[in-house]
Amino acid sequence: MTTTAPARTTGPLRPLELLGADALLDADERDIAATVRRFVETRLAPEVGNWFESATLPKELAKEFGALGVLGMHLHGYGCAGTNAVSYGLACLELEAGDSGFRSFVSVQGSLSMFSIHRYGSDEQKEHWLPRLASGDAIGCFGLTEPDFGSNPGGMRTRARRDGSDWILTGTKMWITNGNLADVATVWAQTDEGVRGFVVPTDTPGFTANPIHRKLSLRASVTSELVLDNVRLPASAELPLARGLGAPLSCLNEARFGIVFGALGAARNSLETALDYAASREVFDRPLAAYQLTQEKLADMTLELGKGFLLALHLGRLKDESGVTPEQISLGKLNNVREALSIARECRTILGASGITLEYSPLRHANNLESVLTYEGTSEMHLLSIGRALTGHAAFR
Repeated sequence: MTTTAPARTTGPLRPLELLGADALLDADERDIAATVRRFVETRLAPEVGNWFESATLPKELAKEFGALGVLGMHLHGYGCAGTNAVSYGLACLELEAGDSGFRSFVSVQGSLSMFSIHRYGSDEQKEHWLPRLASGDAIGCFGLTEPDFGSNPGGMRTRARRDGSDWILTGTKMWITNGNLADVATVWAQTDEGVRGFVVPTDTPGFTANPIHRKLSLRASVTSELVLDNVRLPASAELPLARGLGAPLSCLNEARFGIVFGALGAARNSLETALDYAASREVFDRPLAAYQLTQEKLADMTLELGKGFLLALHLGRLKDESGVTPEQISLGKLNNVREALSIARECRTILGASGITLEYSPLRHANNLESVLTYEGTSEMHLLSIGRALTGHAAFR
């Protein structure tokens, strides 16, 4: 791997420049990160405050993400880019530097909807859906979580029963990203043979997606309740290779990997915003950046951001070379989301009263990270997953 990074410009260092992060990436990885960063800065950043305030995400962004090449980018074939895991992680980082809602859209589309079909689907399901999902001509969602079953998905009440050669699905799914935008949903249900997955076109009679309103977090993202009222599906709708709860959990692990990198994007953007503000804001006739307390905050946050990046990169290299375990992903998600949230909150203090407005990003990032802290496994569940790996005892059983 080529590790020669471009020479930095003179002047104050940006946080990941101090780490020398670019030298740890090859040329293709740096190019992918730079391409996504430009898209975020030119297309998304100018509008994100308005989308957050109005609690909307334009559906047409799907095709723009598709044209950018980030939908299912780590998958192979069917119009997918087939990049390595590190490149996918870097794209997630750059997207979440714009807003967690952008990374959530891409993550759900690629690592949940597309991955579930790519890994467990039939040839017909793959050929019909994956090229359209990769281009953004279709949008997917993933129905596992239920109102009473989040951390314990094995207790799901959604049922699928046979009726001749057909399946009849009944139940409710909750907190489903992209639900109201989706053309297809991967829905998981209990059957007499255990948990099974189904590819459900959202125009199927009996399928309803209800938007969740009044959110304080992830407002530039569509979150929905899915209701399945005797949804009749042909036998061909079943994911033929998905057997048991391990199938949807493997999809969640793919999405968690993107979060390990993605949360760092929110932290980096918050820190860069605070650095720029501290350099220009004068307090008692001196730049805020010249005060020791401010520099202590900035130095501590840069240290945690750098440590999180090294952890994410290590897990990405493992994933590309020998594979990464769920417990290792738990280490990454637990640390990086927790530290990103702390960084975003601390950056808000540097901004003072200005930090509570949508003119600046840290409090928006902090609000979003409250959701990221919970979804794809709460911090408590990741702690217990790590604890089980260390002790051999499952404390949540």
